[in-house]
Amino acid sequence: MTFTEDALSDDKFLCGRLRLLQPEKGYRAATDAVLLAAACPAKPGESILDIGCGAGAATLCLAARVPDLRLAGLELQPEYADLARRNAARNNMAIEVHEGDLARMPAALRRDFDQVIANPPWYPPGGTPSPVAIRATAMQIDLPVSVWVAAAARRLVPGGWLTLIAGADSLPEMLGALAPKLGSAAVLPLAARSGRPALRVILRARKGGRAAFRLLAPLIIHEGATHLGDREHYTTEANAILRDGASLSARFG
Repeated sequence: MTFTEDALSDDKFLCGRLRLLQPEKGYRAATDAVLLAAACPAKPGESILDIGCGAGAATLCLAARVPDLRLAGLELQPEYADLARRNAARNNMAIEVHEGDLARMPAALRRDFDQVIANPPWYPPGGTPSPVAIRATAMQIDLPVSVWVAAAARRLVPGGWLTLIAGADSLPEMLGALAPKLGSAAVLPLAARSGRPALRVILRARKGGRAAFRLLAPLIIHEGATHLGDREHYTTEANAILRDGASLSARFG
């Protein structure tokens, strides 16, 4: 199954360094994918698995920053898996995308990876789902986030890193799911503005890590206390990440 051409938009990421096809109606990647890529501590030559890769935004943003990565993705919805392959090709990148459920990992992905990244669905069951079925599937929680963490841990090499972006309300469950395989966890809260609560967090944890847990100072995305009109007003740090593809490595130490 594929999206028809008239159902797609051609979107710029990283100031146009990437051009990604996305559905006009459906789940559309935005800042979360770029932030997730910025937080992943990948090095050239490493293998990357993106669990729930969608149209490939996070993986390809990571590849735009770090050269010579070996990219793989798992995606439940065939339409998005197809888009991930198309987006990689149109940006002269290579990615191995498999369709399937992370709770029943396809045999081709049952191997070790240096890095696993993930952006699990946000919205709990029981709410009003999107009328667009593929968007509802991408955004409505089906499997608990603990299942995502466990699936990532199984796929990591010893010393490999999980990097995950999710709603702040899922943090207790994420932290509870780390043991016994993952440690050295650090959490970066993401706040829309100074003084606002962090609604999202980035969690980074290492397979076999033993360092103490760290809660980092929040990353503030926008300047000012309120919306300043129909224009972008990212903070200097957020602009470097979202526009220039800067890394968040300094934040995690």
